[in-house]
Amino acid sequence: MKAANESHESAAAARAAAALVVVQVLKNGRFLDAALEEARGRLRATDRAIAPLIQELAYGTLRWYHQLIGVANLFATRPFKAKDADIHALLLVGLYQLRHTRVADHAAVDATVSAADILKKSWAKGVLNACLRACLREAERVAQTIAASAELRYSHPAWLIDAISNDYPNAWPRILDANNERPPMTLRVNTTRVTRSDYLAALHAEGIAARTHSGVETALVLEMPVPVERLPGFAEGHASVQDAAAQLAAGFLETQPRQRVLDACAAPGGKAAHILERTPSLAELTALEVDPQRLERLRLNLRRVGVNARLMLADAMNRSSWWDGSAYDRILLDVPCSATGVIRRHPDIKVRRQPHDLPQLRRTQVQILDGVWPCLARGGKLLYVTCSVLNEENEQQMRDFLVRHTDAVAEPLQPGGNAIGYQILPGEDEMDGFYYARLRKR
Repeated sequence: MKAANESHESAAAARAAAALVVVQVLKNGRFLDAALEEARGRLRATDRAIAPLIQELAYGTLRWYHQLIGVANLFATRPFKAKDADIHALLLVGLYQLRHTRVADHAAVDATVSAADILKKSWAKGVLNACLRACLREAERVAQTIAASAELRYSHPAWLIDAISNDYPNAWPRILDANNERPPMTLRVNTTRVTRSDYLAALHAEGIAARTHSGVETALVLEMPVPVERLPGFAEGHASVQDAAAQLAAGFLETQPRQRVLDACAAPGGKAAHILERTPSLAELTALEVDPQRLERLRLNLRRVGVNARLMLADAMNRSSWWDGSAYDRILLDVPCSATGVIRRHPDIKVRRQPHDLPQLRRTQVQILDGVWPCLARGGKLLYVTCSVLNEENEQQMRDFLVRHTDAVAEPLQPGGNAIGYQILPGEDEMDGFYYARLRKR
């Protein structure tokens, strides 16, 4: 009986912790990953086993947030007070379990209701129990409510549905559905240390099922995610976690030996590391990062895979603070963007990103583009990258740039392609949503 009670307490503790993570994202605007890391740090050693469950519940609740809010509003007859945001979030965690997991209904309800005690709000147990059981009892009403609203059906904010459907009138439902899928864990093999086939064999030897990615020569896709500590040779830099779409950057940049390369928005460093792995005989790679903590993360990531770069704490927009006047042969520009192509990997984007963010992001992209273009040598190439699916940040941004800079020419990235750049949609060939455009200076 004692063991059963401890298991029940752990289950309730996981729900309570997940609810607090959700509150951090919804109320305080925290990044989901950062809020989860903080929650894991608060766990006692005896509670570490529930960390994966906390992550699953927090990710799932935010992935389906817009749908869950609609369902909650059917049964929560009065709005929750601001001081009870944790109970509101706990209700969403409970609804997520009932609608999108295989947790037995009675277990989901019981653990969620009990979590109110851990949050020191026992008064809410009756409210939670009534709402969750009403959701089970009135399943047909719930289904009809969801079917009547695109915002609930696709679990995206209305403004984002409008933006994506305007840009992709035939593909928008597929994009939204892909955003709600669980992303694969994809690795980039460091081929300066091990071949892809040998590393695949090493994974299989460790009991980790994986397969080669058909379109990216350095990529392996795991059948199930695993902690990086389980990856053979990870600490020695034999492999890195990086989506297959992001791995295309190094090839698209077309670096050659003895060239000078600039990575203007470099952290966390996956693309810079891949460039150096692919072309180890570069004359120099300069990596800029404006945030000190992200610069340190970049430094550690490069050190792990055994490559060297010139790291600078600098803002790419202000070239007078970092540029010595020597032109670069290649520039990688992975600009700040809406991140609407990686929602399946970061579901908190759907609640943190707002429509009024887009004009400022677009201005920042323009400032960075115009700021680094003079640093590119004649005949040199700049690769513009976003993890967005929105046209205003991608092809339209490139068209506007070409009007401003008559010495720029867009190069095709797909055989026979006529569009400016190459748009990858979420889920396409198991990849995240990315946009690439390569510009050559006349």
